[in-house]
Amino acid sequence: MIDVTPDPIAFELGPLRVAWYGLAFALALTVGTFLAQREAQRRGENPRIVVDGLLIVVVLAVIGARLYHVIDQFQIYAADPLRIVLPPYSGLGLYGGIAGAVLGLAIFTRRRGLSFLRWGDIAVPGLLMGQAIARWGNFFNQELYGPPTNLPWGVAIDCQHRVVTATIDYSCDRFPLESTGFHPLFFYEAALTFTGALIALFVARRFAARLRDGDLVSFWFIWYGAVRGILEVFREGYNWTFFGIPMAMLIGALAVVGGILTIIWRHRKPRPETPEPASLPVATLPPPAEV
Repeated sequence: MIDVTPDPIAFELGPLRVAWYGLAFALALTVGTFLAQREAQRRGENPRIVVDGLLIVVVLAVIGARLYHVIDQFQIYAADPLRIVLPPYSGLGLYGGIAGAVLGLAIFTRRRGLSFLRWGDIAVPGLLMGQAIARWGNFFNQELYGPPTNLPWGVAIDCQHRVVTATIDYSCDRFPLESTGFHPLFFYEAALTFTGALIALFVARRFAARLRDGDLVSFWFIWYGAVRGILEVFREGYNWTFFGIPMAMLIGALAVVGGILTIIWRHRKPRPETPEPASLPVATLPPPAEV
């Protein structure tokens, strides 16, 4: 067991308390923006456009992530709705964040007259890398963990951060702090999304001539949908379900199917070849000059 229970606060500046979660989010945003700019430049696009569109994408992503979390954990906020909008915020939902970011990108590209799918592809490697970095914020908050495990990489969770509901009891009374580790779902997701970022970067370079605009966006849906669907198996006591199926797992499955179908649809016809310049008939060529 990894017997480390970190403090969620990195440091304090007077009354301001700077959390590790916020630092992880800031680092994720910085790295993701840098990668998107590099991808834009490699594709012959203006990298400044990435920065121009960052504000609306990030703002709508945070709003969407917060809304998804509130719906998912509505029993927490039903008795005190002001907690939805007043700090300190207790969580964000990635699916909602992605939905908000997609909406922000769609608004920005439409206003600028840019290709939504092309710029979505440019953003995907940075998005996956950013997800991998941001997930480490969950480690410092001691959240996003699975059931108890005897595996050597199980992480310790303080008693005040244990999940205790009507259907789940991970309390220290049942699972002593000194001897109980939990599946680090945050690390599983970070490692898998980091791998996805490397694959996206490789595919974008190795198969550039065969890709269509939107293929990397579809790859994100397939990759992250599968990752999330697999990791949801480790969780229990879902609050947001549809006919007994956890919404996170259902959305993951739909994302995988949607990603596959959009790639098939996009590649249903051969890529049109660029016609070669027509050569002049021999008879019309001027005679060689006499020396």
